[in-house]
Amino acid sequence: MTSSDFLDLKGLKCPLPVLRTRQALIRLEAGARLVVEATDPMSVLDIPHMCNEDGHRLIAQDRHDDIIRFTIEKGNRP
Repeated sequence: MTSSDFLDLKGLKCPLPVLRTRQALIRLEAGARLVVEATDPMSVLDIPHMCNEDGHRLIAQDRHDDIIRFTIEKGNRP
């Protein structure tokens, strides 16, 4: 894996963005970063909540038009 992976979830609706993000993070090593782009308005609540619950660090969250971009660092939990 690279030090920063990218996941394009544009067009997917809740709960798919958070489920696919969780699946992608499982495959990464602790400390690796994942950049996620989504368009579902619920992802601004769901993805930060998932990071908090699963022990990952939300490094950045920003929005450009309809696209919400998250940068997540995988935590140490299995």
